[in-house]
Amino acid sequence: MSKFLLKNGSGSLCCKSCGRQNNKLNTYDWMADVPDNRNPEDMVEVQFKNTRKGYYKNSNHLPLEKGDIVAVEATPGHDIGTVTLTGRLVPLQMKKANLKPDAEIKRVYRKVKPADMDKYHEAKAREHETMIRSRQIAANLGLQMKIGDVEYQGDGNKAIFYYIADERVDFRQLIKVLAEAFRVRIEMKQIGARQEAGRIGGIGPCGRELCCATWMTTFVSVSTSAARYQDISLNPQKLAGQCAKLKCCLNYEVDAYVECQKRLPSKEINLETLDNTFFYFKADILKGTITYSTDKNFLANEVTIPARRAFEIINMNRRGEKPEKLQEDGNHLHNDPPKDLLEQESVTRFDKNKSNRNKKKKKNPKGPNAGNASPQEATGKKPAKEQQERKPAEKKQPKEPSDKRPPKEPQERREPQERKQPKETAPDKRPEAAERKQAGKGEPRRPNRPQRPNRPRQQPEGAKAQEGAAAESNN
Repeated sequence: MSKFLLKNGSGSLCCKSCGRQNNKLNTYDWMADVPDNRNPEDMVEVQFKNTRKGYYKNSNHLPLEKGDIVAVEATPGHDIGTVTLTGRLVPLQMKKANLKPDAEIKRVYRKVKPADMDKYHEAKAREHETMIRSRQIAANLGLQMKIGDVEYQGDGNKAIFYYIADERVDFRQLIKVLAEAFRVRIEMKQIGARQEAGRIGGIGPCGRELCCATWMTTFVSVSTSAARYQDISLNPQKLAGQCAKLKCCLNYEVDAYVECQKRLPSKEINLETLDNTFFYFKADILKGTITYSTDKNFLANEVTIPARRAFEIINMNRRGEKPEKLQEDGNHLHNDPPKDLLEQESVTRFDKNKSNRNKKKKKNPKGPNAGNASPQEATGKKPAKEQQERKPAEKKQPKEPSDKRPPKEPQERREPQERKQPKETAPDKRPEAAERKQAGKGEPRRPNRPQRPNRPRQQPEGAKAQEGAAAESNN
């Protein structure tokens, strides 16, 4: 791997800050390129299956980097995991995980060997079969629990069963049966629905990975009041996440909405004017505008005003004064028409545009000169000036009555062989021409123009070449 040397002489970039992104709860080591990043305790973070992590001490001072597979201490035997974090950021992550300082810290044995990896793969191959069989055993014992995942230790001597249960479960008999069936040491761990979703992973409705699978380690209870503060419709299908619980992201912006609501008047206060009494209907919390209606049950004569104007009217009503209108003179809020966000998903959203295009194509004339035709020619209409000029001309000519017109005889088709006979020349009415004809003199002839000499036509070079080749062949 190429090294990128730093200009200040403090070393090179390690290129291990980000690592693989397929690990859940991946941590970006933003201190990886800081000089002397190694802490004196030399602690490392090791990740196992899904979201299970542990913190171990590198007592042997192994040159570990992010992405190395190591064998760590376990009870009993050893476990195999991947190093996900090293350096000064590890103590901060331990503090975030609420690890006590007097807790026993286990050690890192070594980097894995081929024999360790063989045992590891054998143990991982039995996890799915063990989970299905353990579910059948729990159902036969009549226990109200769901076994969500099974994880074998790296050496195959221990198995961890993750289960979900709404009530307390007595699984002492279950442990005995599982130990006899699988011949391993059994450990039971109860997890919640959010932790199960984090172990499985997935994509949320926002288009990003689940928060519980990427960065969340502690889960705070979410209540429906968080949705009420943000004026979100209490639809359980939209408020619930993949864990069937309320979404954790409902708590992210509650504080901002609560702070903005303090700047709005109470919903129970009505505004009175000279004409009507207006009731609270809805509010745009972040924009700071309120919509009032003259009816409590439905929207009628809606008026949208800013919060500042609402407080002014409330103070006027307390003094016994009533304004003529809710809105200030000259300051009218223009309400934009609501947009249908689901229209972009409609199957027939392009039908209107196609029909309009077909109509335009029918109006345009067909032909090679259709593009050069004027709009009057294309539509077949004559300009208004020409029509006005032609109308008086047509009126001057007297129209013959329909009864006096002779019937039109059918015209015979002329044969193509017949030729038109030359028309007889009409007598010349000019007096000079008639006198000359009587005197025996014709019309004065025009002087003959000099004839141009006949020039041979120039033939193209290709034709000359062909004639020359033909002459040679004849010779």
